[in-house]
Amino acid sequence: MPLTREQLREQIRRREIHPVYVLYGAETYLRDLAAKTIGNTCFGEGDFRDFNDDTFSLNIPDNIRNAISAANQLPMMAQRRVVKISEVRVATSANKDTLKEDYFDAVVAYLKSPSPSSVVIFVADELNANRKVGKLLKNYAGAVEFAPLGDAELVKWAGQELKKRDAEMDDRTLRHLLALVGPDVRRLTIEIEKLSTSALPEKTIGVDLVDALVANVREIPNFDLTDNLVGRNRKKAIQILSKILDDGAEPIALIGLLSYNFRRLLIAKDMMERGADRVSVTKAAKLFGNPEPFLSAARRADMRQLERAVVRLAETDLAIKTSVGGSAPKGSRLQLEMLVCELATG
Repeated sequence: MPLTREQLREQIRRREIHPVYVLYGAETYLRDLAAKTIGNTCFGEGDFRDFNDDTFSLNIPDNIRNAISAANQLPMMAQRRVVKISEVRVATSANKDTLKEDYFDAVVAYLKSPSPSSVVIFVADELNANRKVGKLLKNYAGAVEFAPLGDAELVKWAGQELKKRDAEMDDRTLRHLLALVGPDVRRLTIEIEKLSTSALPEKTIGVDLVDALVANVREIPNFDLTDNLVGRNRKKAIQILSKILDDGAEPIALIGLLSYNFRRLLIAKDMMERGADRVSVTKAAKLFGNPEPFLSAARRADMRQLERAVVRLAETDLAIKTSVGGSAPKGSRLQLEMLVCELATG
C-alpha cells in the first residue's frame, strides 16, 4: 500500500528508509523537499556522499538503464548509495513519456528485488495511472502523493515557517497573505522569508507590509491565458481574456506579459528537446513558485507554434501602437480578441 505524507515523515524521523520511493503530485515544492530530506537522511558523518549520490534525468534517452545499473552497485565508503531519477513522466500520450513502457520489465525486476544498500527515488512530474508503468509506480509500497495543501494545512505550514524565523503574524494578516499567494507552498515559503527579513528588528509582520511586498498573483491570470493558447482551447482563452480586460488590464501590458511567457516557453522547449534537466530549464526560464504548469505547457507545445505566437504578438503590439486596425480601447480589445482566436486555433 502506498504511503501518506505523514507516514513518510514518520519513516524519515525514525530513519527507517524504504529501498525505493516514488514521489509525485502537483505540490512540487514538498515533493522536492521530501526527495532532498530522504537523501540527507541516508548519509551519516564520515560517509563519502559525493561518490554515492547520483541523479539521472529521464529527459536523456535510456537513462533509466543507467540509473538501475548505478542502484545495483555497492556504495563506496558509505552505508548507502542514493539514486535519484528525475523528470519521470508517464503521460496520457505515450509520445510524451520519458519513462517508456519498453522499460517496464526492467523497472518491475528492480522493484521486486531492490538493492539493500541503495535508496532509489523516482521524482515524477506526471504519472498517469491508466498506463501500465504509471499504475505500477503509483501502487508501489513506497509511493507518496503530494497533493496541493488545503487551507488548514497552508496555515500550519506558514506558522512553522514563521516560527523558524522568529517572526510573528496575526491570523488576519496570515489569511490575507494566503489569499494573495494561493495554494503554492514554494512561493508562500519565499514570501514569508522575504517578509521576515523586511520586518527586522521587530519581526512583526502586518497587513501593510504584506501589501507592500507581495504581489497578488490572482489579479491577472496571464499564464492561464497562455496555457489555454498553447492547448488551443479557444473558448476558455476568450473567457479568460475577457475577464482580464474587463478587470481593467491594459492591452499593451497584457501583450507584453504574453510575449514574455511565450519567449520563456521557447527557451524551455528548446532546452527540453536537447535533453536538459528540470533544474536547468527552470533556471533558464526564470521560473518561480510552482514551475509545473509552465513546464507542462512547454511539453505540450511545438516549436513552430511558439515561434509563430511570438511573431504575431510583436505584430499586434506594433499595430496597436501605430493605430493600424485601431488603437482606442475598443480597437485594441478587438485586435487582442482576434489574436487570441488565431493563436488558440493554431
